[in-house]
Amino acid sequence: MESETSGLRHDGETIDEFFSGRLRVLQKEKGYRFSVDSLLLADFVTLRSGARVADLGTGSGIIALILALRFPKASIAEVEIQKDLADMAGRSITLNGLEDRISVSSGDVKNIRKLFGPRSFDAVVFNPPYRRLNSGKINPDSQKAVARHEISGTIDDFLASARYLLKDSGRVYVIYPAARAVQLIARMRRNGIEPKRLRIVHSNGTSGGVFVLAEGVKGAGEELEILAPLFIYRDDGRYSDEVNEILGGSSFTR
Repeated sequence: MESETSGLRHDGETIDEFFSGRLRVLQKEKGYRFSVDSLLLADFVTLRSGARVADLGTGSGIIALILALRFPKASIAEVEIQKDLADMAGRSITLNGLEDRISVSSGDVKNIRKLFGPRSFDAVVFNPPYRRLNSGKINPDSQKAVARHEISGTIDDFLASARYLLKDSGRVYVIYPAARAVQLIARMRRNGIEPKRLRIVHSNGTSGGVFVLAEGVKGAGEELEILAPLFIYRDDGRYSDEVNEILGGSSFTR
């Protein structure tokens, strides 16, 4: 195992295993590390066989890696503005032997035309920065700051890139704070992406919504399905049965 990972893990990084060792992900020991919202988004995605997917703002690459396991015929292109994270995501691809199906580019979603041609993807997925620049203290860790605050891209930037990348009837998948759900839906429609499925994520059975999972279709007509709510925790503080299934990789066999 040590020889297999030699040169892939750099100082200050961890190798974390998921799904009974089926997936290994490099992450910063101190710095940006993905959280459960990325796992919920990856589980929410549905893809046709052979779909080409763009993962914008990939971070550690966890969403793309999970999608590659869930959909064995899909190909995924990751885009990450932070060069060190893009490099780390590329090494995670190699660590999992997925170089033939996942690629990573260091680039800015606002300049997506420099990386790909128009209408070249079937689906776009992203877990964008949630916080406005003027909302709260900016994290002193630069990786966390860019990942969490709209420093290098807003929801409009991500949706405009998705509109450019998607074929007609292509699909967008996104997770966003429930408190900003109205803005998300308005911006989707402004960019010609019609919301088609919505699911509210709650911390537990008595809390209000914390996230919204949304699927939109480029150029589609109006008709929105509101799915049953998703609860992250049970009342005793343990993960809910559904989240335990997600963390266990049950969606790989759906």
